[in-house]
Amino acid sequence: MKIVFLTIFPEIIESYLSSSIIGKAIKKGLIEYKVLNIRDFSKDKHKKVDDYILGGGKGMLFTPQPLYDAVMYSKSLLPNSKVIYMSPRGKVLNNELLKNFSRNDEFVIICGRYEGIDQRVIDLVVDEEISIGDFVLTGGELPALVFFDSLVRMKGLLHDEAVENESFSYLGGLLEYDQYTRPREFMGLKVSEVLVSGNHKEIEKWRRMSALKNTYISRPELLLKVKLSKDDIMFLSKLARELHGLKGF
Repeated sequence: MKIVFLTIFPEIIESYLSSSIIGKAIKKGLIEYKVLNIRDFSKDKHKKVDDYILGGGKGMLFTPQPLYDAVMYSKSLLPNSKVIYMSPRGKVLNNELLKNFSRNDEFVIICGRYEGIDQRVIDLVVDEEISIGDFVLTGGELPALVFFDSLVRMKGLLHDEAVENESFSYLGGLLEYDQYTRPREFMGLKVSEVLVSGNHKEIEKWRRMSALKNTYISRPELLLKVKLSKDDIMFLSKLARELHGLKGF
């Protein structure tokens, strides 16, 4: 996978990539990346990249010229790239979006700042606006790294079983099951005997039930997309009655 990050704070991106597990994939040549400073493309003598918003409003906005030129230069390096703009108004990142993006091997990611970027840049060169949630951050660097990190895992670039054993993919889209290590008892809390029984069939059954429970409690809407067996439905019905006093699920 090849990727270009466009930002006015290259050190944020470089710091993460140099110290994370992704660095191993980079050393193996599985990932190639560049971090470009948008200011380097400014034709202003002071390397200015922002200006006041036309029509009034608080804050500043990325001006079109430096960012447009930065994207076009990046496209010359990666002609088949998808141009992604990390934006609060974009589609919310989820597993389905990542699956679609994982079919591509080249990306240009724009890290916004201030109040955003000039709409004309979006109209001219952006393929997709992506958000990581309904909240506002000070810049697009963290969302860009979230997108990149999750995409690396989706493409299985860290190790062969990356996708199969992760939340939202293992067990058909459920949240991850509870996990434990030694000791078997801590602060009065004991690990289920099933997990130390050596019975792999029962362990898988226990993990399925744990994943169903975690999904029902934390993200029940995900269950609408999961293929549920008769045993799954019976378990969830019992769980609902225990938690909410419901008559059925």
